[in-house]
Amino acid sequence: MTAPFTPFLGERIALVGLGKAGLPAARRLAGWGAEVSCWDDRPEGRAAAAEAGLAVEDPSTGSFRWDALLLSPGIPHRLPRAHPAAVAAEAAGRPVLCDVDYLYRAVRAAGSAARFVGITGTNGKSTTTALLHHLLRQARWEAEAGGNLGPAALSLNVLGMDGIYTLEMSSYMLERVRSVRFNQGVMLNLSPDHLDRHGDMTGYLAAKAQVFARQTHEDLAVLGMDDGWSRGLRDGLAARLCPISGDRAQPGGIWAEGSLLRDDGGAILDLSEAPSLPGSHNAQNAAAATACAFDLGLTRAQVADGLRSYPGLPHRQERVGAWRGVAFVNDSKGTNADSTARALASYPRVVWIAGGTAKEGGIESLAPFFPRIAEALLIGRDAPVLAATLAAHGVRHRVVGTLDAAVPEAAAAAAAGAAPVVLLSPACASWDQFTGFEARGERFRALVAELAQAEGRAA
Repeated sequence: MTAPFTPFLGERIALVGLGKAGLPAARRLAGWGAEVSCWDDRPEGRAAAAEAGLAVEDPSTGSFRWDALLLSPGIPHRLPRAHPAAVAAEAAGRPVLCDVDYLYRAVRAAGSAARFVGITGTNGKSTTTALLHHLLRQARWEAEAGGNLGPAALSLNVLGMDGIYTLEMSSYMLERVRSVRFNQGVMLNLSPDHLDRHGDMTGYLAAKAQVFARQTHEDLAVLGMDDGWSRGLRDGLAARLCPISGDRAQPGGIWAEGSLLRDDGGAILDLSEAPSLPGSHNAQNAAAATACAFDLGLTRAQVADGLRSYPGLPHRQERVGAWRGVAFVNDSKGTNADSTARALASYPRVVWIAGGTAKEGGIESLAPFFPRIAEALLIGRDAPVLAATLAAHGVRHRVVGTLDAAVPEAAAAAAAGAAPVVLLSPACASWDQFTGFEARGERFRALVAELAQAEGRAA
């Protein structure tokens, strides 16, 4: 009989936050031998843990008796206001950790040399994570993907010696890693984001740079060269450097010249053959995934074939329908101005749907793309803020309040000749009206479908 796998036998872990990742993590850790105590500020979260047979205890009351606190990434442990459990853990000198650390330790405890790829950046990390995983799976490699995208780390399987984990790493996750060493660490780009959580840009940079922590000369650091903050990380790297760019030559690295993805050895692929990777930002994503794939051992032919067949991500420049000759593009994952800039740059003329909860700086940085906007339909809490910026630049716009109102208005304007594309790329978070950008994108998809259905009924 095979002995049970209990890499955390005797460890005491307090786990706070029992959402879609927290409860499976608690079950997995308990199954791996840890003594797990669960807590959630929501009664229904605590009830779900109790129903699963897990201990439920508030770690912020009394003395903190656990070895570590595993805190859901969305719950702050310092800024803007530390959760009471984090306060208790830090007062007791116990670390606040990320679930990726536990996956990494479990894989190594199993004796596996499976490699870990960590992908971060302000924008593009989901696409790059999904793209690299697609390249690996197309080449029939043993691979798992997750983290901030898709399955949580502790929902992934323990892979064998040749396995590859491709993990999207948010700044919220990276600021809590203590053990994991990424064999390939990727920093795509950096622009101001989540400053309420990290205090300022210095704090944000420090969190993101953890993707390169603990690397050695045996590892690879893939570094975007298209912004100054990312370039500034070059001098502190211990790993081998592979510079990448979406639009400028990077000798020794991978870059795009027009639509041609290349390296020092020549052309890899004309990205016009990869319809799900439009624009220079996706050229940078493709360069990053290619750099990792080459370092892991894929051939040029395998990479080219995988890039061609990549289907794209939901809610990221996803074409969801057409109506009266107008294309409808769902870029609901465009939750900040820098991300939306990449979408606007991909289309010569659009009717733009934007709004929600604005990030610091609003949409002023999008001014170079305003000539592409035939009309903007604005929704959500901060629609008046966006309207003021557009008015100052002479951009035609209307505040319509909700996505349900915006889609038919945008469709009518586009079909009347304003633009061939209706683009939902809000440049704002979605929490004011939706449970997340996914729900916003799904509602957009449904509304577009209703246009075609209504037309069919009228006919």
